[in-house]
Amino acid sequence: MTPKQVTETSTDYTRPYRPLPIKLLNAAGRIGRPGRLDVDSMVAKAKRRTGLSSFGDEWFMAPLSVLVRSINEEADLTLLGRMIQRRRIEGALVTRLRVEELLRRRPEIRQTELGPIVLIAGLQRTGTTTLHRLIASHPEMRAVEAWEGLNPLPLPREEPGDPHTRIRRALIAEKAIAYLAPAFFAVHPAEHDAPEEDVLLLDVAFMSQSAEATMHVPAYARWLEGQDHTRAYEEFRTLLQVLHWQRPRRHWVLKTPHHMEYLDVALEVFPTATVVRTHRDPLKSIPSFCSMVAHGRGLFSDRVDPKEIGAHWFAKTCRLVERTARVREAADPGRFVDVSYVDLVDDPMAVLGKVYERAGIPFGPDARKAAERTARRNVQHRYGRHVYEPESFGLSREVIEHGTAAYRKRHGIPRE
Repeated sequence: MTPKQVTETSTDYTRPYRPLPIKLLNAAGRIGRPGRLDVDSMVAKAKRRTGLSSFGDEWFMAPLSVLVRSINEEADLTLLGRMIQRRRIEGALVTRLRVEELLRRRPEIRQTELGPIVLIAGLQRTGTTTLHRLIASHPEMRAVEAWEGLNPLPLPREEPGDPHTRIRRALIAEKAIAYLAPAFFAVHPAEHDAPEEDVLLLDVAFMSQSAEATMHVPAYARWLEGQDHTRAYEEFRTLLQVLHWQRPRRHWVLKTPHHMEYLDVALEVFPTATVVRTHRDPLKSIPSFCSMVAHGRGLFSDRVDPKEIGAHWFAKTCRLVERTARVREAADPGRFVDVSYVDLVDDPMAVLGKVYERAGIPFGPDARKAAERTARRNVQHRYGRHVYEPESFGLSREVIEHGTAAYRKRHGIPRE
């Protein structure tokens, strides 16, 4: 099943789309006591699946416990939502066990040099996905592909250099999203064989923003903001080394808005990375992302509160912007390059040239041809038109303008 073309996305966020079989499944799940996620049972399941028992340092149990408690007490998941989240957490635990065993056998992986890194740290819906895919098209560039973000290590009985099983599993996941929420692809093209946000790797540490972007977990979100993320980023680097060991390239491109909140840690862990900041009119980017969150939460819960989403993510956006600005003021300005969404749409090749020049990466004829092919393939609205309004999320234009005025002025962001 390929993603179904939709004319426009729905703005009735409180009534998520449900295929009839899923409605019946979720209705059955409301009978009796709702199933709760249990850390001990998920850990035991991961150990049975792998035949392994050692996680090494179990520091991750603290964030995992906070996350699971928040899901159980706040997220109000449907039966399908609980099933998916349980499987995701068990999958992350399986990855931890298998990485620990791999590094025990191949400790030299920890010494792998990743090469020059381009780190995209822009707000959601500011062209980061478009830019990410364009940069990743470079023949010598490495990115986290969606299929390997879901399964970073070769699966049992998978031949070295032949990840077809992982790719097939990611394709099944893509088809599942297309069935459960066909309009979601008009918001974000979640394609199994395309570069995807490396927040998927941070999920393995149970310390990423993806939980609050897909579920109502305010207690976990508050806890996460107060933690030291150094350990999570060090593990993130290790997972990149594991991926590089399997499929090396000369350069890496990383991308997730999560990096904005912890940019100081990211710069410590990746001390030579070139940071790309993407900028777009907040009157467009903020409600667009709120809409994306609302559609995403509708996959897992029947209770979607657009006003709560707007309040949470507007405050979060302001936090991301200010934290990034403070870190940047104390860093080497030569490590940063700013990209306007308007420029990216008008002349993507010029933007690429600017990024590559700052990062010291050649942008020869082969790289340009690859980028042009990617640009032709990734056209806007190919899965339908994403529609949204700030008022749906309790946000007025005046509130957004006031809260982001300093950010707009600092980067000269035009209104669209």
